[in-house]
Amino acid sequence: MESFLTDNWHLRVPVIGAPMSPQAGGRLAAAISLAGGLGMIGVGASQPVEALAQDADECRALGARFGVGLMTWVVEKRPELLDAAIAAQPFAIALSFGDAAPYAARIRDAGIELVCQVQDLKIALSAERAGAKLLVAQGTEAGGHTGTVGTLPLLQIVLDAVQVPVVAAGGIASGRGLAAVLAAGAAGAWIGTRFLLAEEARNSTRARERLAAAAETDTVLTATFDTVQRIPWPGEFRGRALKNSFTDAWHGREAALASDQAARKKFDAARQTEDYEIAHLYAGQGVALARRVEPASVILSGLARDAERLLQAVSARSRA
Repeated sequence: MESFLTDNWHLRVPVIGAPMSPQAGGRLAAAISLAGGLGMIGVGASQPVEALAQDADECRALGARFGVGLMTWVVEKRPELLDAAIAAQPFAIALSFGDAAPYAARIRDAGIELVCQVQDLKIALSAERAGAKLLVAQGTEAGGHTGTVGTLPLLQIVLDAVQVPVVAAGGIASGRGLAAVLAAGAAGAWIGTRFLLAEEARNSTRARERLAAAAETDTVLTATFDTVQRIPWPGEFRGRALKNSFTDAWHGREAALASDQAARKKFDAARQTEDYEIAHLYAGQGVALARRVEPASVILSGLARDAERLLQAVSARSRA
């Protein structure tokens, strides 16, 4: 499988691990990179700067190249996170959910590859103008915060409109998905949900069990969990999470939830006890393809092997 990611970024497998926070720490990022992809460290809205530096140090100690994923609307409020990300000297910095232009020159001048995650054509064109070297077309099937356009329509639209390489994100959790986006012209895939069941992911046994039991119909795109936690996400980006009794009660009723102190206390208590009938687990529709806890290297090699086999089979049929 040859693409911009293999030819120019020298990945063995054209897969980038999504910077999920807190699950994608230094250990998971390093494992993905050492297995041939590019691992990304996720940075949360309230994460201490020191935690980012510790994750970067862990990657370096393991001998792995890595990237850092930042939420642009958070950087606007906490510019020290971008300072720390640049100081960590990653291979790439990904900016998502906001205008990358004010920060692009600093990243490029530091010799770091600028990646921008985009959810519609307007955002994609803006990111290209800002100087992004790689775009991530993130469809609504993705876990965590995302837009409302499906991965396949968005990928086609963005590929036809920009000159820079594009990887696809959202719902890609198997070799079939990887092969599909490569065949469509993407440079690779940006994968998150499948790596939630990686041994190196920073989550718990209970969370993994819940994820492994989920079906493709068990997610909802909602602002419920941002509202109850008072996280000021831009309104156009809601979070795709597993459905539970809390979303059943409050999805679409966020205005009432914002002032319900009893609901907030109930949610906070559930987070402490890992009661995922109330607490949240962000995951994409590809969660149905994540059934086993495995090392990240095994997950990545399986994606590569299956995608290669499928692409070879399609090529052979086209020659017949």
